[in-house]
Amino acid sequence: MATPVVTKTAWKLQEIVAHASNVSSLVLGKASGRLLATGGDDCRVNLWSINKPNCIMSLTGHTSPVESVRLNTPEELIVAGSQSGSIRVWDLEAAKILRTLMGHKANICSLDFHPYGEFVASGSQDTNIKLWDIRRKGCVFRYRGHSQAVRCLRFSPDGKWLASAADDHTVKLWDLTAGKMMSEFPGHTGPVNVVEFHPNEYLLASGSSDRTIRFWDLEKFQVVSCIEGEPGPVRSVLFNPDGCCLYSGCQDSLRVYGWEPERCFDVVLVNWGKVADLAICNDQLIGVAFSQSSVSSYVVDLTRVTRTGTVAPDPMQDSQPPAQQPPHPSAPLRRIYERPGATGSEPQRVKQNSESERRSPSSEDDRDERESRAEIQNAEDYNEIFQPKNSISRTPPRRSEPFPAPPEDDVATAKEAAKPSPAMDVQFPVPKAESAIIPATRNEPIGLKASDFLPAVKIPQQAELVDEDAMSQIRKGHDTMCVVLTSRHKNLDTVRAVWTTGDIKTSVDSAVAINDLSVVVDLLNIVNQKASLWKLDLCTTVLPQIEKLLQSKYESYVQTGCTSLKLILQRFLPLITDMLVAPPTVGVDISREERLHKCRVCYKQLRSISGLVKSKSGLSGRHGSAFRELHLLMASLD
Repeated sequence: MATPVVTKTAWKLQEIVAHASNVSSLVLGKASGRLLATGGDDCRVNLWSINKPNCIMSLTGHTSPVESVRLNTPEELIVAGSQSGSIRVWDLEAAKILRTLMGHKANICSLDFHPYGEFVASGSQDTNIKLWDIRRKGCVFRYRGHSQAVRCLRFSPDGKWLASAADDHTVKLWDLTAGKMMSEFPGHTGPVNVVEFHPNEYLLASGSSDRTIRFWDLEKFQVVSCIEGEPGPVRSVLFNPDGCCLYSGCQDSLRVYGWEPERCFDVVLVNWGKVADLAICNDQLIGVAFSQSSVSSYVVDLTRVTRTGTVAPDPMQDSQPPAQQPPHPSAPLRRIYERPGATGSEPQRVKQNSESERRSPSSEDDRDERESRAEIQNAEDYNEIFQPKNSISRTPPRRSEPFPAPPEDDVATAKEAAKPSPAMDVQFPVPKAESAIIPATRNEPIGLKASDFLPAVKIPQQAELVDEDAMSQIRKGHDTMCVVLTSRHKNLDTVRAVWTTGDIKTSVDSAVAINDLSVVVDLLNIVNQKASLWKLDLCTTVLPQIEKLLQSKYESYVQTGCTSLKLILQRFLPLITDMLVAPPTVGVDISREERLHKCRVCYKQLRSISGLVKSKSGLSGRHGSAFRELHLLMASLD
């Protein structure tokens, strides 16, 4: 009798070079779990079939990096939003552009297709949410309420509601039929990156950079439970199709959660880094992640994952698949969505505002659509995926087969390999360019080697080390490190002594005089937590230091500099510009003259920083997004 082969729970499927420049966005087709769309800094949208190396189709027309992409439910249409604020919709079956939508004043951060009607929702860095009618080529409603960039949009399964998540730490729920906000869900202490509706019940999940996942009851409009202690910011969540659990794509792991009460059913180690999107097909969860121009896809076998229960087993403890009880979700505790019938009837009428931005097609629109092209790179894959939908099928549609799992390694080898990295994942080395920014989270100090502080390895030919020699090697560099730490402690004590007197300006001056950016960063991290501490005279001292922080090689310094500059721009830029254009007053006003002098100093410093911000606004990733937001805030300086 043949010995059964034990397969892996999670594995890496493939890695592709998706664009000629950096990848800035991607999305998986949720219906098939086999179609992948990527947007790049090269202004293109590329279509891929999972586990195939060649691009199916390349869509052109955007003139700035593509920062958000979304496929509709049947995977027949794709919408892409760019850094310039333009939105383009392509028909994948016809291989041509369908619509070009203009109206946002900043980069597009989020998109979603309505589940039934021909509508698209878009969220932007300009804080606005717009609902577009694809057929009539215009904006039918604009939703205002967020104060910062809108990072995620999701329509409810019945198409009546729209949930939005933003950098202002809030989740909002909008009623499409009434054209107004139904409720706001505060509670997160960091930017909210993702929201997801339960497939059946009136329940909403939200994930934030504060490393929490919150579940919201959409009948009572209150929090149901909160899961804390995620290993990193929550960027991707997905409910199981039957609604029994929630999957969270964490840093290098997949976590399975329940919410009443909150608990973790299982943890699966997957070395996918920061996963960007998830989809489920054939009892397999597909996860995709991107780094620079490369995109990697991973598979998790959900039949080997615990989706109900109370205890999360250790994934490294047992090589045999756990006994899996089929999930039997209990009767729903809340209302069920009432979906339109299968006949394709349209949802309730969407409310339109009087400022509807509908317009008839213009010659400029026609020119944009002529310049947009759908270049079919792989005709065979294109015909296999898109063209069968246009023909009459006389047999049941072909169902995609699950991805075959590679066999598990030898148990002893797996346990040994599990020490530095998970045994269940096959990781291929990816060449990475040397980063100019030192990340804020790292596993080892920069510029230090542990071997410098340890005795040298004994070589048989050498004589036995005496105790004095061994101690001298152990203490090598210890005195220097003590001097550095003592000096740092002394500097912080000096600043703290002034801080306790309540004189914030003098304490900042003392930190600047020390000429140690690390002390300035520590102090600004405190001041940034309370916006009321900022005064105009404080800005004159801090702005030159912010310019240094923005040019630092340390990620944490750049983040602190961006946060401080954003606070200054939001609180003081209107005052500065108003003071500089105001006509002179009659008589002598000492306080006004002092304020005017401070405004001139700040304006000169902001102009200097503006060039630096503009030069860095083209970066990709989180830094690029932060600099683009600052560049938008500083537009009035030009």
